[in-house]
Amino acid sequence: MLDTQLSSSLSYKLFRADQVRENEGKAAAESGCDLATLMQRAGDAVYLQCQERFANSDVYLVLVGQGNNAGDGYITALNAKQAGKQVIVCAVEPERTLEGDAGDAQAKWLNAGGKIKAFEKGDIDKADIIIDALLGTGITTTIRNEFADIIDAVNSAVTPVVSIDVPSGLDANTGQSMGRCVQANVTVTFVGIKPGLVTGAGKQSCGQLVYADLGVGKAFQSLAKASATLLNIDHFKGMGPRDVHSHKGTYGRLLCIGGNKGTAGAIRLASEAALRSGAGMVRVYTHQSSVIQVSAGRPELMVTDSDLDAALEWASCVVIGPGLGQDSWADQAFAITMKHCQAHNKPVVIDADALNLLCKQSTAYTINESILTPHAGEAARLLGVSVDDVEGDRFNYARQCSQRYHAVCVLKGAGTLIDNEEKTWVCRHGNPALATAGSGDVLSGILGALMAQGLAVDIAAKYGVVLHAKAGDDIAQQYGQRGMIASDLFDAVRVLINQ
Repeated sequence: MLDTQLSSSLSYKLFRADQVRENEGKAAAESGCDLATLMQRAGDAVYLQCQERFANSDVYLVLVGQGNNAGDGYITALNAKQAGKQVIVCAVEPERTLEGDAGDAQAKWLNAGGKIKAFEKGDIDKADIIIDALLGTGITTTIRNEFADIIDAVNSAVTPVVSIDVPSGLDANTGQSMGRCVQANVTVTFVGIKPGLVTGAGKQSCGQLVYADLGVGKAFQSLAKASATLLNIDHFKGMGPRDVHSHKGTYGRLLCIGGNKGTAGAIRLASEAALRSGAGMVRVYTHQSSVIQVSAGRPELMVTDSDLDAALEWASCVVIGPGLGQDSWADQAFAITMKHCQAHNKPVVIDADALNLLCKQSTAYTINESILTPHAGEAARLLGVSVDDVEGDRFNYARQCSQRYHAVCVLKGAGTLIDNEEKTWVCRHGNPALATAGSGDVLSGILGALMAQGLAVDIAAKYGVVLHAKAGDDIAQQYGQRGMIASDLFDAVRVLINQ
């Protein structure tokens, strides 16, 4: 049976910023060093990334604030200066003497002949690379104007940016911008990867995320419990070979419900994706006007517009929602399906318009073996909050959604989240090519097919999300991100699921 093979490596674990702050000192002590050593290693790690990724950069602009993040910036600046680079250090308060380890790092910079000046927009024009050490992980309120002005200038430039630990202005736990946020090309984060760096707007702000444990990873992991886990395709063993004496019934009977008048394409994409993902038999219950469009060119699909009760009795698993609509036909199909699945504890994937119908009757149904697949707008409706609320704290609202509906919640978007009420996983794969009509319908079909083939609901959710996202990556790598259509995913998913 397919299962995840999660590495114990910290590069797959997520830790809240407060966990890092509270435990990095202890981890350093257990590893035979101190926080000053970690600061030195952080600055070394940032400069190494600058050298590897932007080797031809001769003029460094280092922007520093007032905390430990600034100390990392001073060490980075000193490394660059010692390597013969021209280094401009700009501070929000250039006359201010910092305290603690950051103050020691500042003193090292000054003692080496370095200067500290106030920021001017012209400094960006001189630079080949910008090091962002303005604000660290401790920010919890809207940033001050003096920081916002610098961030605006950085974001309006084309000069590459390397952020230290977290892009300045980003809430490291949620990925929410605190009024302004640096849009980095590379972010080098330390000790533990923070949740806000891998999903939603935070993933965009980070650019390429690089992780450095600073030599204390093993000790830190023994002190702090991960809040979530990153997933990629390598974490799955695969489905394995099929038995020689198996037959179509061995691999499940999936019923896909949707395709109201004018929206036949959605349920067609979901049902064909299910076939390509290994479901033994797929039947579609659709609106009378959609039968021909759904069945045309795909004779392997069994398509009907009548006797939903019989179709439900036949099915071992259900997908409902793609193209379902919200009219009386949709209401009736939804009610019949949910009552049946609840009474028979039948696995069901609830997507698209079925989610909009579910939020109107949130207390009416509880199905243990269910997957909800909302995007931020649908999750907002399911929870009675705003879209901004959801996008501002994706981990929190994915958990709320799974708990309220006692289901596995797949919160779609950059860094899709999978939450089963107790644990959270984040998909590392995916790219903007998947932002295309029908992509979510394909995902629903994949999830339904995996459950129809006998995978447990949370395993099906994790594997299905990763398959879908990795297929999108493979297509984008081959052809580019623009111009991908949802049905392009079929062949890529088929290849991956057979590996």
